[in-house]
Order: sequence, then C-alpha cells, then structure tokens
Amino acid sequence: MNFKVVIPARYASTRLPGKPLLNIGGKPMIQHVHTRAIESGADQVVVATDDIRIADCVRDFGGEVCITQADHRSGTDRIAEVVKQYGWQEDEIVVNLQGDEPDMPSALLLQVAKDMAAHTDASMTTLSAKMSEKSQLFDPNVVKLVTDAKGYALYFSRAPIPWNRDQFADQANIPDLVEGHHRHIGLYAYRAGFLARYVQWQPAPLEALESLEQLRVLWQGEKIHVSEATIMPGHGVDTQQDLDLVNRLFQQRSN
Repeated sequence: MNFKVVIPARYASTRLPGKPLLNIGGKPMIQHVHTRAIESGADQVVVATDDIRIADCVRDFGGEVCITQADHRSGTDRIAEVVKQYGWQEDEIVVNLQGDEPDMPSALLLQVAKDMAAHTDASMTTLSAKMSEKSQLFDPNVVKLVTDAKGYALYFSRAPIPWNRDQFADQANIPDLVEGHHRHIGLYAYRAGFLARYVQWQPAPLEALESLEQLRVLWQGEKIHVSEATIMPGHGVDTQQDLDLVNRLFQQRSN
C-alpha cells in the first residue's frame, strides 16, 4: 500500500522554543521523528516547515523538506500546502505525523494509513487508546472521544466524555481505572483531495471552544473513522519534563 507521510514542524513553541531541533540521544528531535516515518514503509516522507533552521537540519541528515508559508493556523493547513506544491493525486493517502513525536511507533503510522484505505467514506482516520487512569479523564490536555457503533467519531473533547452520571456523582471516589473511556492519539491520515476542501472552511465554533481542529471536520458533516491503536503510542514532547523523560527512555534503549 502506498502512502505519504508529512511532518509539520514549527520552530516557535511557547513552552519549548526550537523544539524540533532539541537534542535527544545525540540527534535532533526531528531526525527521530523522520526515522519513525521512514520505518513505517511510506513511499515518501516530507518535513513541512517555514523555518530555515529546521530545513537545514533536515537536509543535513538527508531528509526531504518542503518550505511552506509562515501563517498557517494548524499543521493540517501546512500539510495541505505540501499536497498542493507537490501536486499529489486526490486519492493519495497522506499521514500527518507531528514533529514532536520522536517515539511514535511506526506500526501506528501504517495502521492509520491502512484504516484510511479501508474506509472510503471517511474523510479522515485517527487512533484511540483505552484510558487507564482517573487523572487522564479529568486532564484537559488529554483529549477524549466517543464513537458510534461502526467506529466513526461522534465527538472529541477536553472534558470527560461520556459523562457517567452515576459513577461521577462523587468524584472523590471514582475508581482509578476508568472503564469504557478512550483518549485520542493525535495521528491522522487523509486523502489529498479532502485537504483541498478542508482549507476552504473557516474554523468551526466548537473547534474554537475546544481548541481541537478535528472538530472542524465533524462540524462540516464529514466522517472521521477511529480505530484502537494496536500498540501503545510513544511519549510526545510538549514540555521540558517530557523532553527529559524521552531522553531517559532513549538512553535506556541504547544501553
């Protein structure tokens, strides 16, 4: 199966400026992310950035770069520009791998691409994982989701969904293991033709409230298919604490 991987990478970050270039195990983070994409078996991997420092770094380790505009509102908008620049066919499957996911298992990239190929009525595919800790359920940084009987997304939220009316009545006594709840894994696949439509839409009201760009797709009445990840996703990097943790993990593996 043929598919592309595009890695949107920005230099600006409120909590970790220059994040794609930060060192993990002696290599810049973006190189680790690029390696995960190559390992997935994608027929093309492109790093999309507006920053010459990131572009130079990627070229130094032999990666392919697409220079994009600086004013994109989201990584999806940036990927849409890559699709347009390269002139990819409308049915081409494109996987969005964020530039701060150096530990994302390559098997999950292949899974989300295969899911896109298998669901021709979906505009987007993504992944979920069962939630295991009460703290995740009430953490707004952990995105929750609910689906219908066929695995199509009904809604994504930073709030606890679904709300278990009886169990959550006394939040102090909620069990640590929360059954029946799923968290979203921020890995996406699309068809190139969908991305051309996506960039024509204005941000949706729900998207603005939750700060979740996938809600724009549901707002427009299009389908997102969700499958449960076959293995646990790696640890993404948003903070210095995340970076320290990932460095320790990579060090343990190298030893």
